[in-house]
Amino acid sequence: MGYRYRVGVDENGLGPRLGPLVVTAVMARVDATGPGVVGRKARGALASRLGDSKGLVAHGSVGLGQAWARALGGPALDTPDELVRALALEPPEELRAPCPAHVLPQCWGTGGEAFLDDEPSRELEREVARDVGKLAHRGVELVAVRSSVVCVRRINDAQAEGRSRSALDLHAMERLVLALRAEAGEELGAVCGKVGGFKSYGPAFGPLAGRLHAVVEETPARSAYRFPGLGELAFEQDCDAHDLLVGMASLVGKWLRELLMARIVRHYRARDAGLPDASGYHDPVTGRFGVATERLRRAARVPDACFERARAGRPKEP
Repeated sequence: MGYRYRVGVDENGLGPRLGPLVVTAVMARVDATGPGVVGRKARGALASRLGDSKGLVAHGSVGLGQAWARALGGPALDTPDELVRALALEPPEELRAPCPAHVLPQCWGTGGEAFLDDEPSRELEREVARDVGKLAHRGVELVAVRSSVVCVRRINDAQAEGRSRSALDLHAMERLVLALRAEAGEELGAVCGKVGGFKSYGPAFGPLAGRLHAVVEETPARSAYRFPGLGELAFEQDCDAHDLLVGMASLVGKWLRELLMARIVRHYRARDAGLPDASGYHDPVTGRFGVATERLRRAARVPDACFERARAGRPKEP
């Protein structure tokens, strides 16, 4: 990809029971040497701080994700909510639009929220800030990061309408690339994580549907398309491990999803301190959390469709 602007896109939270789907894009401006840097796996000390988020951060241990989110999204911002607003592709009113007023605190309450501020976390932020500077010296200037947040209600509504989570993931990627193309002001090259096992993406496009494009390549490992006026959009298998920008997007998205899931847990723990710290994924702790909060949710009239993703075939709650 011989473009001056390069974008890496990845998703976090496609398959959990609770919490949102988060899709994140990172854009860099590259000079003549930059493409050879962004399109390969991190090396040396950087490899311990950049790559597939599943191998570098975990539930309850997201200091590295916070470091990248702050470095790219706003190191001078004082609160996590300010950073969420800086990262989010959608404005706050759009993110909250599906929420009944009495349910808003479950997902958007910020009480008790703060950045990790111990010495290991501060050292990680210093190291990542140095990494950003070194990448700029090597021809990769990081210029933008955006995340699209798809809440549980929107996931359930889409399923009831016959749209899959994979389609939501793909369409969020398209929106992010279009937004960053507008910001760049010129064509760009974007690499996205493979979505839903697709080989041919044309019939599944949403925001890009109907746009003139040419198929560059369609294989199990890589599908790529050329859009006049937009640039090249590629979907690659396991690219978070070998593309620096996709790796950054994965880490920022992991931090953001963990933060938004923690809001849900904190909301119910304020009413029952004995509740477990649930990750939202398909694990026993999350299962216990769902059962233990049922009484609280019923009392607060929280619709199931705003709390847990429906299983395939389960009808949408009125």
